[in-house]
Amino acid sequence: MLDDRKMAILRAVVETYIETAEPVGSSAVTAVTDLGVSSATIRNELVQLDQQGYLSQPHTSAGRVPTDKAYRAFVDELDEPGLGLSESQRVKDFFDHTHGEIEEMLERTSDLLSEMTGVTSVVVAPDRDQSTVRSVQLVQLAPQVLLAVTVLSDGTVEKSSIETVDHIDEVVLAMANGHLSAAMVGRSLTEAAAPQPSGNAIADRLVDSARAVLTSQDVAGDIYVGGLSSVPAIGAVETMQEVLLLLEKQLVVVSLLRDVIGRGMSVAIGNETGVDPLAECSLVVAPYSSEGNKGGTIGLLGPTRMDYPHAMAAVAVVSQSLGKRLSEG
Repeated sequence: MLDDRKMAILRAVVETYIETAEPVGSSAVTAVTDLGVSSATIRNELVQLDQQGYLSQPHTSAGRVPTDKAYRAFVDELDEPGLGLSESQRVKDFFDHTHGEIEEMLERTSDLLSEMTGVTSVVVAPDRDQSTVRSVQLVQLAPQVLLAVTVLSDGTVEKSSIETVDHIDEVVLAMANGHLSAAMVGRSLTEAAAPQPSGNAIADRLVDSARAVLTSQDVAGDIYVGGLSSVPAIGAVETMQEVLLLLEKQLVVVSLLRDVIGRGMSVAIGNETGVDPLAECSLVVAPYSSEGNKGGTIGLLGPTRMDYPHAMAAVAVVSQSLGKRLSEG
């Protein structure tokens, strides 16, 4: 634990370094604090913070930069950050005027969050096994080709094509739709009941084909990444490429965000992510819910030198607003 003076000095170093990206010296700390102590005292405190692992000094004559330990102390000491009135209104207007399918909404939400913060955003759709089927219908596209359209309780619309060797007429199609709805509506995709035989072999085969396609889909939520051009400009080009490759791996990203939240964290700094390519990055994350059920996750990926108060406030407001919008339907 740091005493009040050391914490005030550490906060000044972190905030100044976030703003300038330049090593911070005692004169800069003196300029932004009102501690009523001499420059010599501040220099002595900076040395002690260095020795305790909160700061590092790139060069003997240079100022100091925060370590991951400093950022952690800074974040843990923050009050719940708030978003400015203009940005709060921007978020409200966005969700008031955003319509359409959930996939489009989540993609646009990731873009909004990235534009607000200047860093890369990740929005994870709700897991499909957390949502129930609102409606399911088979639509005939050709004599032996159909489209299964499923609407889930979170607003997600799933579309899957089905090919059959049978010729489907309107009577068989209506029969298959009735039995498919009876087996799936009100249940999650992974809990769909086995339908009762319809008495028509063609309809039963069609229902079985549709259920096989719909229940075999990956239940992990899709991810939507905004601001890829804002991927942290970290040391080595190879590491940046690893970060970009990581963002292309949907299951890895979903697992990472779940793990951070599962550890009770809203911010993971540097090595706290547990992923080597992200050792120079930080994640700010928050879950969102839909209709009172567990939804997906929102995250921001930036350099460890990110504006944590603003990032945390943006993620909190956007996640709450998204959950409210999805619950309203």
